[in-house]
Amino acid sequence: MAIALVMVAGFSALELRVGHHSHSLSLVADAGHMIADVFAIAMSLLATWIARWPTSFNAPFGYRRVEILAALVNGIGLLLIAGWIGQEALMQLQTPPTEILTKPMALTALAGLGVHGINALLLHRHTDEDLNLRGAFLHTVADALSCLGVLFVAAAVYWFDWQWTDGWISIAIALLIFIGAMPLIRQSLSILLEQPPTHLNPQEIEQHLLTFKDITQVDRLRIWTIAPGQVHLTANLTVNTASTGRRDALLNRIQTVLNQDFEITEATLQMTSSPSVALSTLPNTKIRELIQTGSDQSSSTDQGIPYQNRTG
Repeated sequence: MAIALVMVAGFSALELRVGHHSHSLSLVADAGHMIADVFAIAMSLLATWIARWPTSFNAPFGYRRVEILAALVNGIGLLLIAGWIGQEALMQLQTPPTEILTKPMALTALAGLGVHGINALLLHRHTDEDLNLRGAFLHTVADALSCLGVLFVAAAVYWFDWQWTDGWISIAIALLIFIGAMPLIRQSLSILLEQPPTHLNPQEIEQHLLTFKDITQVDRLRIWTIAPGQVHLTANLTVNTASTGRRDALLNRIQTVLNQDFEITEATLQMTSSPSVALSTLPNTKIRELIQTGSDQSSSTDQGIPYQNRTG
């Protein structure tokens, strides 16, 4: 990603200069987007570095959420860029430029397409498991689309003198950037709000847990994502066994199933004995005391005397 940062930073200055010289809004818009990319990629690099910090008592889940924050900021940045490009395009459609220099415009766009293509290849390998890098990758893809749009405008102006295409292509680029940013923002917000992953159904997991022989009830089931590929689950399970050995074996089976079938990386499970099992583990003398206590409470209620005041 450091290579991508250097390439984008160097080319954005050149593209901005050529864009102003050739009077091409689409080229200037792409240059502005690339300048924003410099900050986006730098922020992604910083977030990736912070995410590698070790866990501690104060940060038991580590710092991978920093990558999610960076992804959200990148997504919002894409929306702002789309809005700026759209606004500039509308202004140019109202007052079109007198002349657009197509040759420097096309040559710069071709060079930019090569730069963005290399950057996209460098970043694409990590986009599936890293939401933060996905944001940087989307910035790069949007730049590549901008360069394609610039090439189309250069051809249209050169061959047909369609200078109006510069504004309309810029609007199309803005819409594509907007469409690409929305899923990134939604997924980032979903993780930060600790919602269940979209590919997991809590009701389905609850029903699956109830298929285990000794589990009679599932309470307080919580599923959330720390970062892509790091899903946590907590639940309170009511079980029909008080045997430590059977509970340990059951716990191991549950954790294996959750990991293999649902890709849950960490599960924290609390087991509570059902009332009948809890009662069966008490000594006979204790059971008789509980029965006698219940009988005394019933007798005092029948006489209209609160039980807690009988000894007063």
